[in-house]
Amino acid sequence: MAAEPRQSESGLPIAPLYGPEPPAPALGRPGEYPFTRGVYPSMYTGRPWTMRQYAGFGTAAESNARYRQLIAGGTTGLSVAFDLPTQMGYDSDAPLAAGEVGKVGVAIDSVEDMGVLLEGIPLGEVSTSMTINAPAALLLLLLQLVGEAQGVAAHRLTGTVQNDVLKEYIARGTYIFPPEPSLRLVADVFKYCRAEIPRWNTISISGYHMAEAGADPAQEIAFTLANGIAYVRTALAAGMAVDDFAPRLSFFFVARTTLLEEVAKFRAARRIWARIMRDTFGARNPKSQMLRFHTQTAGVQLTAQQPEVNLARVTVQALAAVLGGTQSLHTNSFDEAIALPTEKAARLALRTQQVLAYESDVTATVDPFAGSYAVEAMTDEVEAAVLGLLERIEELGGAVAAIEQGYQKAAIERTAYRIQQETDAGERTVVGVNRFQQAVEEPYQPLRVDPAIEARQAGRLARLRAERDRSAVDRALRGLRRAAEGSDNVLYPMKEALAARATLGEVSDALRQVWGMYRPVERF
Repeated sequence: MAAEPRQSESGLPIAPLYGPEPPAPALGRPGEYPFTRGVYPSMYTGRPWTMRQYAGFGTAAESNARYRQLIAGGTTGLSVAFDLPTQMGYDSDAPLAAGEVGKVGVAIDSVEDMGVLLEGIPLGEVSTSMTINAPAALLLLLLQLVGEAQGVAAHRLTGTVQNDVLKEYIARGTYIFPPEPSLRLVADVFKYCRAEIPRWNTISISGYHMAEAGADPAQEIAFTLANGIAYVRTALAAGMAVDDFAPRLSFFFVARTTLLEEVAKFRAARRIWARIMRDTFGARNPKSQMLRFHTQTAGVQLTAQQPEVNLARVTVQALAAVLGGTQSLHTNSFDEAIALPTEKAARLALRTQQVLAYESDVTATVDPFAGSYAVEAMTDEVEAAVLGLLERIEELGGAVAAIEQGYQKAAIERTAYRIQQETDAGERTVVGVNRFQQAVEEPYQPLRVDPAIEARQAGRLARLRAERDRSAVDRALRGLRRAAEGSDNVLYPMKEALAARATLGEVSDALRQVWGMYRPVERF
């Protein structure tokens, strides 16, 4: 429910909603098809977006301490970053993990690590997002097991698991299995959560990483929605009804400093997705037609030169996300172009959101750019560009076929190359990099990850393997392999294996033995 109408600094009323009645069909009302103006009728006039700060580094204990600091500082949702070995389904003592343990996120090898990570965090009250893809099902089940240990029933758990493996083939590369079994695993997560964790968002279909790799706004939206279409088709082919799973779909986008186009991008994305879900897939539940999304400010636009300038960049980017109608937001820390954020930098990033939410008037009225000649025209233009790219992907046989032909990856690389050429030539200004430079940069002391973390994690794994019931682990892993070879939902035997203290690497290896590993082919 919307709050009482606010007053301006001049004492004048600010209406919670402006616009003609009846509204233009392409706009509609907030909370109604085609959701151009937002997915909820009152948007931020009743409460602001969820402030979900992305964090994780080193050991589970170190990350837990950072989460507690964020919660104490006013964060309303957690977002967990995992290290590369975890993202790739390897234990911390695996040869391929050497040098990467705890570097870009937290190392999680077992249910014991997950218990330490979430110690003292009430999972029945705090929404948790996990940026994990190929092994997303494993981390979700580990969280559920920790919730059970806390006495939190699964139906009370809220949050999101990214679970978007298709964009890994396009932009990030942290895939494990080939596309077909990967999509089967996504569908199994959909089914499992509908039955066991009904309030959980089962996927966060992500354009962010493609944008960070170089995609322009139209490419970001088109390639993301094309992946979304593939996931919907996968779930339908698995026997699910569209309105049974579509309300739990969510999305993840970037917010750049080009504020006007970003606002237009978000509005166009909502309108296109609503039409696809209603007209292509026959969704009748309005929640199935809503494009709900999380936003992160653009890490790729941060600079190591004059890093304090990133505070200004992040503020503009965050404002673009809010004016575009995001449901939750992470603001990057100003020092992330150099290293993992310090505690002070992370706090300033959160304070940026709090200033926008509580000191500005952007929460006073819904979709304040509606009716702007510029933004409405740009919304239509972005929509047309996105539709053209979606049509091309369909001509190639859909998102998976286009990925296998290298279409999206090649298109993103061309855009990234063009942007870098423009920057190098001075045609695209980057403050502090190619204009307004300083002769001497001020010294900065970054946060360092203790290299001894790797040895400590290996020691924890050795103790776990020595203390657990090995026969129970082996029995559970055999059951998981049987399910993977057949058509049963693999999450149920996977949970049994994790509860028996099988490690993330052991569970991933069991699936590798059945499904194999993906080897990319450059074609386009």
